[in-house]
Amino acid sequence: MSGVNIPVAFPAAIMSLLFPSPHWRRIQRRCLPAIGLWLCAAVSAADPAPGALTIGKDEGSYHVASSLQYLEDPQRTLTVAEAAADAARFRPVPVSGVNDINFGYSHSAYWLALPLKLAADAPADWLLEIGYPSLDRVEVYTRLPHGGFAMQIAGDLQPFSQRPFAHRNLVFPLQLKPGAAQTVYLRVTSDGNLTVPATLWQRDALYQHDQRAYAGFSIYYGMLLALGLYNLLLYLAIGDRAFLAYVGFVACMAVGQASMNGFGNQFAWPEWPAWGNIALPSGMSATGLFGAVFTRLFLDTRRTAPKFDRVLIALIAVFAFSALSPLLVSYQFSAILTSIAGITASAVFTACGVHCLRRGHPGARWFLLAWALLLVGVAVLAMRNLNWLPTNLLTLYSMQIGSALEMLLLSFALADRINVMRREKDRATQEALDARQTMVNALRQSEQVLELRVADRTRDLESANAQLRQKEKELEYMARHDMLTGLANRVLLHDRLDQAIARARRTGRGAAVLVIDLDEFKTVNDNHGHAAGDELLRNAAARFRHAVRESDTVARLGGDEFVIVVETLHESKEAIRIADKLLAEAAMPLELGPGPVRVNLSIGIAFYPQDGASGEALLQRADHAMYAAKSAGKNRWRVAGDGPPSNGRPTFRIVS
Repeated sequence: MSGVNIPVAFPAAIMSLLFPSPHWRRIQRRCLPAIGLWLCAAVSAADPAPGALTIGKDEGSYHVASSLQYLEDPQRTLTVAEAAADAARFRPVPVSGVNDINFGYSHSAYWLALPLKLAADAPADWLLEIGYPSLDRVEVYTRLPHGGFAMQIAGDLQPFSQRPFAHRNLVFPLQLKPGAAQTVYLRVTSDGNLTVPATLWQRDALYQHDQRAYAGFSIYYGMLLALGLYNLLLYLAIGDRAFLAYVGFVACMAVGQASMNGFGNQFAWPEWPAWGNIALPSGMSATGLFGAVFTRLFLDTRRTAPKFDRVLIALIAVFAFSALSPLLVSYQFSAILTSIAGITASAVFTACGVHCLRRGHPGARWFLLAWALLLVGVAVLAMRNLNWLPTNLLTLYSMQIGSALEMLLLSFALADRINVMRREKDRATQEALDARQTMVNALRQSEQVLELRVADRTRDLESANAQLRQKEKELEYMARHDMLTGLANRVLLHDRLDQAIARARRTGRGAAVLVIDLDEFKTVNDNHGHAAGDELLRNAAARFRHAVRESDTVARLGGDEFVIVVETLHESKEAIRIADKLLAEAAMPLELGPGPVRVNLSIGIAFYPQDGASGEALLQRADHAMYAAKSAGKNRWRVAGDGPPSNGRPTFRIVS
């Protein structure tokens, strides 16, 4: 409820002329406000203007545009009492269509007077709908029984929860007096387009109208959602950025349309009026930006139309500035820039489509028709916002109609593009088949020559393959055997050791690992040269092979260190007997080039599973046992985990 501000300027001016004395001025300041209140009440209670809207009991709704009168307030300073008292200045609203009230872009406040005349049996409960939710602020005033006015406020600068009636549009509940004449006042301000499509509704009639409208909107937004998700899936499937640009176009279109239709303020951002106020121009500008990006990618203007491509880049920059401009400049400038950019873009996109159609670009025909319909809708809406066209269902929802048709036709464009690609593929396939037939004919003519060449080549290949197989065997042997002694190397040793452990685990029998070191090898190498050392290693390897079973593995780890893997042990004595046999073999002199030599052995023994469950563990325990045997005097063996060496053979020295 606003306070009562009674205009007293007119009666005060008359009394000042009649009674100019200072005493009268004091009386004037004290009494004339009450006189002005009485005069204002008398004027407001009088019969409405001849154009008053007559309300009966049978109609569920009334378009009130033809009955409205308006008063422009450029300074935005008039109060409701002053506006009501100055009824003579109100003029009929210029109506160019059904319920069409459009003041364009203006900084003024507009007062609207709605004179009503209710029949005695007319309902008292009504809803006044302002069907343009992008207005910044709409105030509705109704007179109270004892003077003053009741005020209701709604607009996109307020949180949705503060609206007097929960609705996507600006709706105000009115309690009217049946059988009486009365006037409802509206004050409208907005930095954007001042469109005021006003309708008086019965509640049931509004609900029925909303059901039909929401059905259409649900189909429209369902198309937006379906097309956006479909193109997003296409982008994820084939990676074409044109589909991603179109997804951005659809998403921004949904934001702009939701703001213009009021669904954004009601459902998406009800408590964020700062964004709700700029969502319409920013969303539409972003829509134009992604539309320009999509046009560049779909028509490949960088290659097919370089001049248009530069214009499209400029449009992208303009739309980007327009989308951000509400943060930098006035809202009205941003809204006008968005409208003008939309009109310009419609012409540029259409011309670009015509150019690419003439150059035979695939899909350009449907692209041109689709974008032409959408951008005609944008242009119609922009011209309606600029008050160049009347407001009606066609102009008010021109963008929804155009965008719905555009989505349908773009699906035809994609289908046409796919058909063109299929025809090109079929043509390429046919050309490939023709070329293949030509090749077959040529092959038939040279068949005999080719058969001879193939036979020769086959023989060469078979010979080369045999050599390769032989080389492969040699390489495989070299990769798994020591080249000096012919024994298994470290790779083959680990393989055989793992197999031995696996068999022992499966059969329940044991296995042993013997690590052997030639104690005097360095002396032989130093005194007689590397050739003698190599001969010593080969002789030692031959003796080791002779001392073990055929199923056992003898390997050389490197230098003078050897490993023997003994499998299928029934008792540990079998491995110890092999160790004794090795020591006995080593006791016999070796015939080398410089003469006979003797060499000592230090042997470490580890048993599976007592000393380890893995090959690495057994090797490590046997190696420790070997060093323990070497420390105890050499030429002996020792079992992992034992105390003193298990035998006390004397150390053999090297003889020449």
